[in-house]
Amino acid sequence: MKSETQKALYIPQARLLDPANGRDEVGALFVDAEGRIAPVPAKLPSAARLTVIDRPGLVVTPGLCDVHVHFRDPGATEAEDLVSGSAAAANGGFTRVVTMPNTNPPTDTPDLVRRARTAQTAVAIFPSACATVGRAGKACAPLEALEEAGAVAFSDDGAMISDPDVMRVVMLRAKKLGRPVMDHAVVPRLQDGGIVRDCPAAREFGLPIFPPEAEVEAVRADIALCRATGCALHLQHLSCAESVALVRAARAEGLPVTAEATPHHLALAAEDIPGNDGNWRMNPPLGTRADVEALRQGVLDGTLTVFATDHAPHAPATKAKGFKAAPFGVIGLETAVGVTWDVMVRRCGMAPLAWAAAWVTAPNALIGLPPPTLAVGAPAELAILAPDDEWTVDPAHSASKSVNSPWAGQTLRGRALATYRRGRLRAPAL
Repeated sequence: MKSETQKALYIPQARLLDPANGRDEVGALFVDAEGRIAPVPAKLPSAARLTVIDRPGLVVTPGLCDVHVHFRDPGATEAEDLVSGSAAAANGGFTRVVTMPNTNPPTDTPDLVRRARTAQTAVAIFPSACATVGRAGKACAPLEALEEAGAVAFSDDGAMISDPDVMRVVMLRAKKLGRPVMDHAVVPRLQDGGIVRDCPAAREFGLPIFPPEAEVEAVRADIALCRATGCALHLQHLSCAESVALVRAARAEGLPVTAEATPHHLALAAEDIPGNDGNWRMNPPLGTRADVEALRQGVLDGTLTVFATDHAPHAPATKAKGFKAAPFGVIGLETAVGVTWDVMVRRCGMAPLAWAAAWVTAPNALIGLPPPTLAVGAPAELAILAPDDEWTVDPAHSASKSVNSPWAGQTLRGRALATYRRGRLRAPAL
C-alpha cells in the first residue's frame, strides 16, 4: 500500500493500547480526513475518501518514540542521513525520535540543532545537543542557547564526561533548563580498549575484553552527581546486572534517574555471538545471560522504564572487516517492535499496555513532551502493529542506508505495518 493523504482512516477492529489513558481494549478506530481521531460515523465516507485497514491480530498504539538514534547527519551521510533514518523509523512504527549529537561537526551550536529540528522528514526529530563543547569533555556547551534552538536533552553520547567537575556544571545548568542529561555511562580508563565481554567468541578470536566495571562505575558516579545536583539523569543502553541494581536503588531513593533498555541487550547475550562478525559489535557490548535476565527483570519491575534502539548505522564496508576492526553499533529501528514484543510480552509476560508505555509515555515524558493518545479529538499519531506476523530480516530492503543488523537473515515474530502522522498514512508493510 502506498502512502495516502487527505483520506479518512478506518480500522474496524484492533487491540487499542493507549498508555496515557490506561486503555487496553478491542475496538474500532476512525481518523477523519482532517487527521483527528473521531467517533466511528454512522455512515462511512465513500471508498474514494477512505482507507480501510482490516486484518486479524492488529494492535494500534500512539506513535512510538525512540529517544536514542544516530542519523550521522552531518558528517557520515554515506551511513545514514536525516531522511533515510527517519524513513527507517517510520517503517518501525516510530513517529518521534531523539537524535544524538555525535555528528561531524558535533551538534554543539544552535544552527545545527535548528537544522535537525526543522528537517522535513517522515518522523518528528527532536535533537539532543552536546553537553560539552565539541564533545571533548572539557567545557560546558552553551546549553541555554542550544535549548532555545530546540534541543530536548544534553549528551556527549559515545564519550562519557570523565571530569566530575565538568559534569557537575553541565547538570546544574541542565537542571535550571528543566532538561535531562543523557549519559553513555562507560569509564574510558576502565574500558581500556575493550570491545566485547568475556565469551567464547572473544577467546576464539583474541578480542580485547570490555569489563563490566567500566559501565558499573560510570553509573555509580553519575548517580552520585544526580544526587548532588538534582538534575534529571537518563542512563543510556544499560547492559549489566549491577547497573540495573544501582538504578533500582536510586529510584527507590527518589532520585530523578531513568534508564533505557535496548532490544539487542534484552534479546542477545555475548554467548550468542556467532563468530568474527562485526555486526555484533556494539557499545556497551552484549552482557552475559545473567545480565540479560537482570535487564528483563528491570523492565518488568519498572526500574528500566524506557525502550530505545540506539540505532547506530555504519557504511557496510566498515562492518565487513571482522569484529576487531569494525566500529561499534547496530541498526535497530525496523526490528524494534518485533524484538521487544517477542522478548518482553510473549516470553516474559509483560503487559502489552506497559510495553506501549515504554515506547510512548515514558520516552515522551523524559524529553518533556505530551504523548500522543488515541483519545477522540486528539491529532492522530499512530503505530499500526502486527505482533504475530513472521518475517525474515533483510537489511538490504531496509529504508536505512546501512545493513549492520545482528538479526540479518533471521525470522522475527512481530513488526510495524504502518504509521499515521500529520494526515499521512505510511504503510510499507501493507
